[in-house]
Amino acid sequence: MYLEFTKRQEAILEIVKKQGPITGEQIAEKLSLTRATLRPDMAILTMSGLLGARPRVGYFFSGKTPGRMVAEKLHKMKVGAIKSVPVVVDEKCSVYDAVVTMFIADVGTLFVVREGGFLEGVISRKDLLKITLGGHDIHKLPVGVVMTRMPNIIYTDQDESLWSAAKRLLTHEIDAMPVIRWKEDPQGANGLEVVGRFSKTNITRVFVELGED
Repeated sequence: MYLEFTKRQEAILEIVKKQGPITGEQIAEKLSLTRATLRPDMAILTMSGLLGARPRVGYFFSGKTPGRMVAEKLHKMKVGAIKSVPVVVDEKCSVYDAVVTMFIADVGTLFVVREGGFLEGVISRKDLLKITLGGHDIHKLPVGVVMTRMPNIIYTDQDESLWSAAKRLLTHEIDAMPVIRWKEDPQGANGLEVVGRFSKTNITRVFVELGED
């Protein structure tokens, strides 16, 4: 998030940093302006989070930098709020059909599910590339042969912070992971129901929105 202030707003920040807490009337006096003139500037600085205000006390510097405010937002934002629709295939799907699905959906990762939408595996673009270059009959080969299975699947849930989930993507060097929730499957056992997709594209979109904020 990039914040660009006017010279007057920068002057206000310096005054509050050095002499806060300080009232709006005192700030106006130091700048030889009226409180009404400063009101829009004070509103901007307060809403940005750089200044705090307390009744009968006045304005004070919050100690936050724009970078720190962005970091706080990333920690507060949850995966569930920014997840996208998952692209899934059935466990009986052929490798050929998986390649077609990946191409049409324009994604780099597919999630393999069984009945009820429960996670069975994950297939990456690299997995499909390796198998198609291996001379196999991909029309007959099921995706179960090439997919990554539990416990080697990296996943997230809707309550995890954006920062934590993004760090996991980087740590494991993957492009996307399924967003899951624990749910009882038809057999009465706990399963991972796929409810979304979290990818580098989601992260990029958030940063673009923060930059436009």
